[in-house]
Amino acid sequence: MEQNNFSIDQKRLSHMLASMQTICAKRTTLDATSAVLFQAGHHELILKSTDLELSLQYSCPLEQSALGDQTTFLVPGRRLFELTKDLDGAIDVHIQQNNIALKAGNAHLTLNIKDPAEFPPFPERIENLLDIKTGDLIGLIEKVAFLVPQNNANPALNGVLLEIDSDGMTMTATDGHCLAQAHTARYSTDEKRKWLLPRRVILELKKILDGSIDQKVFLGLCGNQVVFSGESFNLFTKLLVDSFPEYQQILKKDGFTKRSASRQGFIKALRRAACLLSGQFIATEFLFKDNLLEIAMHNKEVGKLYEQLTLTEFVEGELALHFYAPYLLEGLQMLPGDQVTFWLASKVRPVIFDAVDGDINMTYLVMPVSPIMGQ
Repeated sequence: MEQNNFSIDQKRLSHMLASMQTICAKRTTLDATSAVLFQAGHHELILKSTDLELSLQYSCPLEQSALGDQTTFLVPGRRLFELTKDLDGAIDVHIQQNNIALKAGNAHLTLNIKDPAEFPPFPERIENLLDIKTGDLIGLIEKVAFLVPQNNANPALNGVLLEIDSDGMTMTATDGHCLAQAHTARYSTDEKRKWLLPRRVILELKKILDGSIDQKVFLGLCGNQVVFSGESFNLFTKLLVDSFPEYQQILKKDGFTKRSASRQGFIKALRRAACLLSGQFIATEFLFKDNLLEIAMHNKEVGKLYEQLTLTEFVEGELALHFYAPYLLEGLQMLPGDQVTFWLASKVRPVIFDAVDGDINMTYLVMPVSPIMGQ
């Protein structure tokens, strides 16, 4: 192999570059953030990408390399991904003064490179706090991430609150109307810690972790950033500085009574109610009468719905509440089991659903709405 050459498997390179595309694509004050920093040595290749808020590092061994000292260069991230994603087999990379030459099969490509000094400082020196089984972390994320809004006027709602203490690990998300929480006692720390993670890092982390359920992820700190580290990657994120709403009081069930029903029966009725909304914000009435739940909704422009659902656990008496059906539906679809358990107090208090999925305790809360909403 010639000097200044190394060879890397196309699938491995494509996987790493694909994970960096959303970072490269984000516009920042620095042009260099659209590029990926390559650090190639005799035994290892390291790729780094950052948009100044989210930073991702991948590493992989090099089976063939004629490099001695580490060689560093900047390559346009999007362009390199597009050029190499359809190549096959090994890609031979020859580093020249102002460009790199790529060869795979019958394809010969040349791509200009930039001075690595243009790349912004990258986070270093990680302090690991604890390791988490990948499947558990994915489970926590899936149970709350669906609720995080993209561009809420309140910046604190555009993230997931991660809390760890001696009782365990908790993730909480809210959009102002609903709240989703997942808790596990499997992972804990003596010192109480909490961070407000941006929505982006939660979604990117889930994409990276999919397909690696049995592996471990290390949760750590790097200065004022939180880091998730796997066998071949480090994902760094800056934190949201806004204060997450104080939610503890609203989750207390003092004065609430317990009920349960068929989860699928409830979901099907809510889907029909949502279908009649036709994009409008119209309240659906939920009347609890002993062992029956009567669901009624009237859209003057579309039609009416009336259904009865038998409660498998109930409280005697009547209680009428109004909810926006999609708010209930979104959370119920995330809960496990054939039966759904929920707690009620009055027409102005929320409904609180709870469930257990393996080692994870789930809570989903929905605030009632005005009965005249949309009329």
